[in-house]
Amino acid sequence: MLDRKKIVEAALAAGADACGVAPISRMAGAPPEMNPTLLFPGVKSMIGFVFRIPRGVQRGIEEGTQFYQYPSMAYGGINEIFAPAVLYSVGKVIEDEGYEAFVYRNTGARGCVSDMDGTPGNTLSPEEQIEVNENAKTSTAHHRNVQFTRATRPENVPPDLQFQFRLAAVACGLGEIGWSKMLLTPQFGPLQRVAFIFTDAEFNEYNELYNGKPLCRKCGACVRECPGGCIPAINSGKTVRVEIEGKVCEWGDIDMWRCYAFYTHAGRYYNPFVPKEVWEENKDGALDLMEGKTDKADEHEIMKVYTALQKYFPSWVGYNMAKCGGCIRACVSMLEKKGGCMENRFKEPLRNRKKPWRLNR
Repeated sequence: MLDRKKIVEAALAAGADACGVAPISRMAGAPPEMNPTLLFPGVKSMIGFVFRIPRGVQRGIEEGTQFYQYPSMAYGGINEIFAPAVLYSVGKVIEDEGYEAFVYRNTGARGCVSDMDGTPGNTLSPEEQIEVNENAKTSTAHHRNVQFTRATRPENVPPDLQFQFRLAAVACGLGEIGWSKMLLTPQFGPLQRVAFIFTDAEFNEYNELYNGKPLCRKCGACVRECPGGCIPAINSGKTVRVEIEGKVCEWGDIDMWRCYAFYTHAGRYYNPFVPKEVWEENKDGALDLMEGKTDKADEHEIMKVYTALQKYFPSWVGYNMAKCGGCIRACVSMLEKKGGCMENRFKEPLRNRKKPWRLNR
């Protein structure tokens, strides 16, 4: 049996900003392809780690002056460098006690179900699919397509099992899920990434589920500032509900394919990288989704957008440049106001203007 306090202290000393421990039973009932209880026989506990995103990397997007620091530092830096170092350090502490540490960093869309709609099949991101489709003509694609994976044993699910990180963080007592589907923590609001360790060890005690003041204010700021209209209105009734040990998690039923398109491309009024003429030409209707000329948001439409716009800006460190992030910045701006969990955290607010910038075209 492991001591929870010892592991949490090791996590914080290694560089995590918060840490929580939960019995694996809190994830019971998840779909098989997203159920970490199936990772390996005998898994008993999971440890969740929070890594803050510096608010400053949002500054460039908020001002419209610098866009790639957010995906490269807040996504790439945490996922690929900072979090793995902490997982490795804490994992050693666990294994020195004779238990196994199944370290699990944030790997993005690499599971045996789609991040977009939860269906089995292709989980390559759109830009990866473009690369695969082009390279497959002359060479073997270096990304495998999970449509071809098979379970290694009858009782297994196909690799790679990818669970719901946000729900796992809630199960570890680290926070709650806001209306925009973002994980909110009392320390950092929506500004964090998470990673996990699964182990066959039991703990002398576990974190309780978060039961403090509600973190999401249901203010609708995320709805109003989403350029793609991806987030349903608060009173729309379009929600997703999941229960973890009696705690109800509820968020807006986000149009995830549409969100993917606008998060990385933002549309003509919030994307300074694509010339105005490209939006106006809308060659072959490839930008119909972005221009509001179709409500159809699926993989096919997203591929048309990526194909039309990919030459205008690269992916940095393997992560898409974030041109939008409207819901995140809107959330921070509201949580910094009186009564929010980020009130008085900074000497100056993230937003010093009434509304976010918008291109005049």
